[in-house]
Formats: sequence, structure tokens, C-alpha cells
Amino acid sequence: QVQLVESGGGLVQAGASLRLSCAASGRTFSSYPMGWFRQAPGKERELVATMSWSGGNTYYADSVKGRFTISRDNAKNTVYLQMSSLKPEDTAIYYCAASSHLVASTQRAYDYWGQGTQVTVSS
Repeated sequence: QVQLVESGGGLVQAGASLRLSCAASGRTFSSYPMGWFRQAPGKERELVATMSWSGGNTYYADSVKGRFTISRDNAKNTVYLQMSSLKPEDTAIYYCAASSHLVASTQRAYDYWGQGTQVTVSS
């Protein structure tokens, strides 16, 4: 049974940093893309950042470019999201996802999802 478990969320003030972690179990994703998505209240879930299996290709939403960094440790089957200069508009539930496709550029390509971790940024 595949499980993705996020951790590291919390309540912080604007300008602070947080690091989210996502540990996968039940299957190795070292050969597949992994990513982070988020859903704010009343909004649709959106892609935040994705990374190819090798880490050589990354994608960031315009809203987080220069502030967020995605990384992964394939030996640990874990993906991270380092978030800096947080803004109130970053408040959302953050979800980790993994794909069983070699290329995953949209949400539909991600087959496995975590339960999410809440990030709240106060002004």
C-alpha cells in the first residue's frame, strides 16, 4: 500500500520560512516525478512545484518562483519543499504527490497523494 506522509506545516508570520517533508512508503518513486500542490480555502488545488526523478528538471508556479525550492532524496524516498519569504497568500493545505508516469506536467499525471499539511501565514 502506497503512502505519502507530509510533515513540517504550521503557523508562521509573514517573511518566515518553513520546510515541508514528504516520505513515501510502499513503493519507490526514485524513477518518477514528485511534486507539491496546494489548496487554499475556496480555491482549486494548484501546482506549486515538481521535480523529475533525477532532480534535473524542476517546475515552479510563478507565484513561488525565487521563494520556494523543491528537492528530493531518492535514497530516502522523500521530497522536500523549502519555503522562504512566506506571504499570507501562501496559506493553504499543501499536498505531496507522486506519479507513476515518467513525465508528469499536470495534476492528472499524479497518481498518489498525501493527506496534506496545513500552512498558515499571518500578516
